[in-house]
Amino acid sequence: MQTIPTLFKEVLLLESKVYKDQRGSFSEQYNRFDFYKAVGDKIDFCQNNLAHSKKGVLRGLHYQLYPHAQSKLVSVIQGTVLDVVVDIRKGSPTFGKHFTQELSDQNNLQLYIPRGFAHGYITLSETSIFHYKVDNYYHPQSEGSIAPNDPELDIDWVLPETEWIQSEKDRMHPHLKNALLFDYKQNLYV
Repeated sequence: MQTIPTLFKEVLLLESKVYKDQRGSFSEQYNRFDFYKAVGDKIDFCQNNLAHSKKGVLRGLHYQLYPHAQSKLVSVIQGTVLDVVVDIRKGSPTFGKHFTQELSDQNNLQLYIPRGFAHGYITLSETSIFHYKVDNYYHPQSEGSIAPNDPELDIDWVLPETEWIQSEKDRMHPHLKNALLFDYKQNLYV
Protein backbone atom coordinates (compact mmCIF):
# COMPACT_ATOMS: atom_id res chain seq x y z
CA MET A 1 0.00 0.00 0.00
CA GLN A 2 1.43 3.33 -1.09
CA THR A 3 0.68 6.45 0.96
CA ILE A 4 0.20 9.77 -0.84
CA PRO A 5 0.15 12.99 1.25
CA THR A 6 -2.65 15.56 0.89
CA LEU A 7 -3.18 19.17 1.92
CA PHE A 8 -3.84 17.91 5.46
CA LYS A 9 -1.11 15.83 7.06
CA GLU A 10 -3.75 13.70 8.83
CA VAL A 11 -5.76 12.95 5.63
CA LEU A 12 -4.08 10.37 3.41
CA LEU A 13 -4.58 8.94 -0.04
CA LEU A 14 -3.86 5.23 -0.14
CA GLU A 15 -3.13 3.24 -3.28
CA SER A 16 -3.13 -0.54 -3.34
CA LYS A 17 -1.30 -2.55 -5.97
CA VAL A 18 -3.55 -3.96 -8.69
CA TYR A 19 -2.70 -7.30 -10.29
CA LYS A 20 -4.09 -7.70 -13.81
CA ASP A 21 -4.16 -10.62 -16.21
CA GLN A 22 -6.45 -12.12 -18.86
CA ARG A 23 -9.08 -12.93 -16.18
CA GLY A 24 -9.39 -9.36 -14.93
CA SER A 25 -7.81 -7.82 -11.85
CA PHE A 26 -7.25 -8.33 -8.13
CA SER A 27 -6.30 -5.88 -5.40
CA GLU A 28 -6.15 -6.10 -1.64
CA GLN A 29 -8.35 -3.21 -0.51
CA TYR A 30 -7.82 -3.46 3.22
CA ASN A 31 -5.16 -5.14 5.30
CA ARG A 32 -5.19 -4.06 8.95
CA PHE A 33 -1.41 -4.36 9.39
CA ASP A 34 -0.63 -2.34 6.24
CA PHE A 35 -3.31 0.21 7.08
CA TYR A 36 -1.99 0.76 10.62
CA LYS A 37 1.50 1.15 9.20
CA ALA A 38 0.28 3.67 6.59
CA VAL A 39 -1.75 5.91 8.92
CA GLY A 40 0.46 5.48 11.97
CA ASP A 41 -2.43 4.69 14.26
CA LYS A 42 -4.68 1.78 15.19
CA ILE A 43 -8.14 2.49 13.83
CA ASP A 44 -10.81 -0.04 14.76
CA PHE A 45 -13.40 0.04 11.98
CA CYS A 46 -16.80 -1.24 13.13
CA GLN A 47 -19.06 -0.78 10.11
CA ASN A 48 -18.94 -0.89 6.28
CA ASN A 49 -21.38 1.19 4.21
CA LEU A 50 -22.31 1.27 0.51
CA ALA A 51 -24.07 4.12 -1.26
CA HIS A 52 -25.45 3.77 -4.79
CA SER A 53 -25.90 7.12 -6.55
CA LYS A 54 -26.67 8.54 -9.95
CA LYS A 55 -24.90 11.41 -11.67
CA GLY A 56 -25.19 14.69 -9.78
CA VAL A 57 -26.00 13.18 -6.39
CA LEU A 58 -24.17 15.26 -3.78
CA ARG A 59 -23.91 13.80 -0.29
CA GLY A 60 -22.46 16.00 2.42
CA LEU A 61 -20.77 17.77 3.93
CA HIS A 62 -21.24 15.47 6.94
CA TYR A 63 -19.49 14.68 10.21
CA GLN A 64 -20.30 13.31 13.66
CA LEU A 65 -19.69 15.38 16.78
CA TYR A 66 -17.67 14.07 19.72
CA PRO A 67 -17.89 11.65 21.42
CA HIS A 68 -19.45 9.97 18.36
CA ALA A 69 -17.01 11.36 15.78
CA GLN A 70 -15.94 8.99 13.01
CA SER A 71 -12.81 8.28 11.05
CA LYS A 72 -13.53 7.00 7.53
CA LEU A 73 -11.78 4.99 4.85
CA VAL A 74 -13.56 5.71 1.57
CA SER A 75 -13.30 4.30 -1.95
CA VAL A 76 -15.31 3.90 -5.14
CA ILE A 77 -16.25 0.43 -6.34
CA GLN A 78 -17.97 1.62 -9.52
CA GLY A 79 -17.94 4.95 -11.32
CA THR A 80 -16.30 8.26 -10.47
CA VAL A 81 -16.87 10.77 -7.68
CA LEU A 82 -15.28 14.01 -6.57
CA ASP A 83 -14.50 13.54 -2.89
CA VAL A 84 -14.22 16.60 -0.63
CA VAL A 85 -12.72 16.92 2.86
CA VAL A 86 -12.98 20.10 5.00
CA ASP A 87 -10.97 20.77 8.17
CA ILE A 88 -13.53 21.65 10.87
CA ARG A 89 -11.13 21.65 13.83
CA LYS A 90 -11.45 25.07 15.45
CA GLY A 91 -7.98 26.30 16.28
CA SER A 92 -6.32 24.23 13.55
CA PRO A 93 -3.99 26.17 11.21
CA THR A 94 -5.93 24.67 8.25
CA PHE A 95 -9.42 25.28 9.71
CA GLY A 96 -11.95 25.89 6.93
CA LYS A 97 -9.63 24.73 4.15
CA HIS A 98 -10.67 21.89 1.84
CA PHE A 99 -9.08 19.15 -0.22
CA THR A 100 -10.64 17.50 -3.28
CA GLN A 101 -9.75 14.24 -4.98
CA GLU A 102 -11.36 12.27 -7.75
CA LEU A 103 -11.92 8.66 -6.70
CA SER A 104 -12.90 6.04 -9.25
CA ASP A 105 -12.96 2.36 -10.04
CA GLN A 106 -10.08 3.12 -12.42
CA ASN A 107 -7.59 4.96 -10.21
CA ASN A 108 -7.86 2.51 -7.26
CA LEU A 109 -7.38 5.25 -4.67
CA GLN A 110 -8.76 5.21 -1.15
CA LEU A 111 -8.97 8.20 1.15
CA TYR A 112 -8.45 8.06 4.89
CA ILE A 113 -10.33 10.84 6.70
CA PRO A 114 -9.74 11.07 10.47
CA ARG A 115 -12.05 12.61 13.03
CA GLY A 116 -12.25 16.40 12.89
CA PHE A 117 -12.99 16.66 9.16
CA ALA A 118 -16.28 17.08 7.29
CA HIS A 119 -16.74 14.86 4.26
CA GLY A 120 -18.85 14.86 1.12
CA TYR A 121 -18.82 13.74 -2.49
CA ILE A 122 -20.63 14.19 -5.79
CA THR A 123 -21.11 11.49 -8.43
CA LEU A 124 -19.56 12.54 -11.75
CA SER A 125 -20.26 9.33 -13.71
CA GLU A 126 -23.71 8.07 -14.71
CA THR A 127 -23.79 5.96 -11.52
CA SER A 128 -21.46 5.22 -8.62
CA ILE A 129 -21.07 2.73 -5.83
CA PHE A 130 -19.29 4.41 -2.92
CA HIS A 131 -17.83 2.28 -0.11
CA TYR A 132 -16.72 3.49 3.29
CA LYS A 133 -15.62 2.06 6.60
CA VAL A 134 -16.23 3.96 9.85
CA ASP A 135 -14.72 3.52 13.31
CA ASN A 136 -17.80 4.64 15.28
CA TYR A 137 -21.48 3.93 14.86
CA TYR A 138 -23.79 6.60 13.47
CA HIS A 139 -25.48 8.59 16.23
CA PRO A 140 -28.33 10.77 14.85
CA GLN A 141 -28.21 13.31 17.71
CA SER A 142 -24.48 13.89 17.02
CA GLU A 143 -24.82 14.61 13.32
CA GLY A 144 -23.08 17.73 12.07
CA SER A 145 -23.20 19.25 8.63
CA ILE A 146 -22.04 22.14 6.46
CA ALA A 147 -23.60 23.54 3.28
CA PRO A 148 -21.61 22.35 0.26
CA ASN A 149 -22.24 25.69 -1.47
CA ASP A 150 -20.88 27.79 1.42
CA PRO A 151 -19.20 30.73 -0.39
CA GLU A 152 -16.45 30.92 2.25
CA LEU A 153 -15.38 27.35 1.43
CA ASP A 154 -15.49 28.07 -2.33
CA ILE A 155 -15.51 24.37 -3.30
CA ASP A 156 -15.50 23.56 -7.03
CA TRP A 157 -17.85 20.56 -7.20
CA VAL A 158 -17.20 20.24 -10.97
CA LEU A 159 -20.93 19.99 -11.76
CA PRO A 160 -23.00 23.20 -11.55
CA GLU A 161 -25.37 23.57 -8.59
CA THR A 162 -28.35 23.31 -10.97
CA GLU A 163 -27.35 19.66 -11.59
CA TRP A 164 -26.97 18.72 -7.91
CA ILE A 165 -29.33 16.12 -6.50
CA GLN A 166 -29.51 16.39 -2.71
CA SER A 167 -31.69 15.08 0.06
CA GLU A 168 -34.00 17.61 1.68
CA LYS A 169 -31.88 17.40 4.83
CA ASP A 170 -28.64 18.08 2.90
CA ARG A 171 -30.18 21.22 1.36
CA MET A 172 -30.69 22.66 4.85
CA HIS A 173 -27.08 22.52 6.10
CA PRO A 174 -25.69 25.68 7.75
CA HIS A 175 -22.60 27.52 6.55
CA LEU A 176 -19.35 26.72 8.35
CA LYS A 177 -19.54 29.90 10.46
CA ASN A 178 -22.92 28.73 11.85
CA ALA A 179 -22.15 25.02 12.16
CA LEU A 180 -21.76 23.24 15.49
CA LEU A 181 -18.08 22.30 15.73
CA PHE A 182 -15.67 20.96 18.31
CA ASP A 183 -12.92 23.16 19.71
CA TYR A 184 -9.93 20.91 20.38
CA LYS A 185 -8.11 23.45 22.50
CA GLN A 186 -11.04 24.11 24.87
CA ASN A 187 -12.55 20.61 24.66
CA LEU A 188 -16.08 21.90 24.05
CA TYR A 189 -18.65 22.47 21.31
CA VAL A 190 -18.70 25.95 19.75
